[in-house]
Amino acid sequence: MAKPGRPGASRGKKGPTKGTGGKNKRSLEGRGPTPKAEDRAWHPAGKRKAAAERFAAAGGKGRPSSNPSSGRAPRAKKDEETEVVTGRNSVLEALRAKIPATAFYIAQRVEMDDRVKEMLSIATNREIPVLEVTRPELDRMAGFDGVHQGVALKVPPYEYGHPQDLLEKVIDAGKLPLFVALDGITDPRNLGAIIRSTAAFGGHGIILPQRRSASVNSAAWKTSAGAAARTPVVVAPNLTSTLKDFKRQGVFVLGLDGDGDVSLPALELADRPIVIVVGSEGKGLSRLVAETCDQIVSIPISASTESLNAGIAASVALYQVSTLRASVGD
Repeated sequence: MAKPGRPGASRGKKGPTKGTGGKNKRSLEGRGPTPKAEDRAWHPAGKRKAAAERFAAAGGKGRPSSNPSSGRAPRAKKDEETEVVTGRNSVLEALRAKIPATAFYIAQRVEMDDRVKEMLSIATNREIPVLEVTRPELDRMAGFDGVHQGVALKVPPYEYGHPQDLLEKVIDAGKLPLFVALDGITDPRNLGAIIRSTAAFGGHGIILPQRRSASVNSAAWKTSAGAAARTPVVVAPNLTSTLKDFKRQGVFVLGLDGDGDVSLPALELADRPIVIVVGSEGKGLSRLVAETCDQIVSIPISASTESLNAGIAASVALYQVSTLRASVGD
């Protein structure tokens, strides 16, 4: 009589199944260490390694598929890793500033004015590829509501500097620092307008927080009318900490807010090193940034107007500071 087994256990016709400690010793040894990614032919790293070996075997002719110095293949460029600057002023300023453009696009049968002629001359002298395209193609490149005026320039992503380097550069040049810091400005068109105003009124640069901020993209380039090519934009890992560092080095921090304790026309700090902090139109200055400011400054406006656009507020404040500085002979 067969002995009853454990409840739920079952036996096949050929005894215990593989893995129960029975017949095959190799089944207990495992598969050994996991191969490196580059040693797995089906893995992307393995495919890159194989491509690099084929490249080396071919005597290094053509375009390499990997970076020997780092042991890793360079990441392929994606479309979002380039920006397209549009508009005649913006494109011309970018070319004049010698930004490393990779292509200059011009519409077929475009109206040739002095600016277009200068763009073609600069692009040719710098050996930037000049590509004639249709206007619908330029419309597509410019994006929704983009105005390209028949020209476009493909440029690499904007290279941001560090706030401390910018401050030291301005001081070393013997200039009286004037910066604009943005707190929660997420619209690139506002950023572009502020860059333009900063350049127009003698400012030395823009400070952006690393998070929750607009970036210098094609929309900001366009709105700045080319000023982004000559006005530094830097990124602060932590805006509050950066403002505190600036204060320790003698820079006064002025925050713009409708409920400020100082009216802009009564500002007495214009002849000092200044950073003007502009908050978002909806939320204004964040609490920590507001607590860091030396003064909260308000711009007098009509009672029927609730608030000013961030770009306009920055322009008004910069104009007032430049006027006060000019009156004292700076």
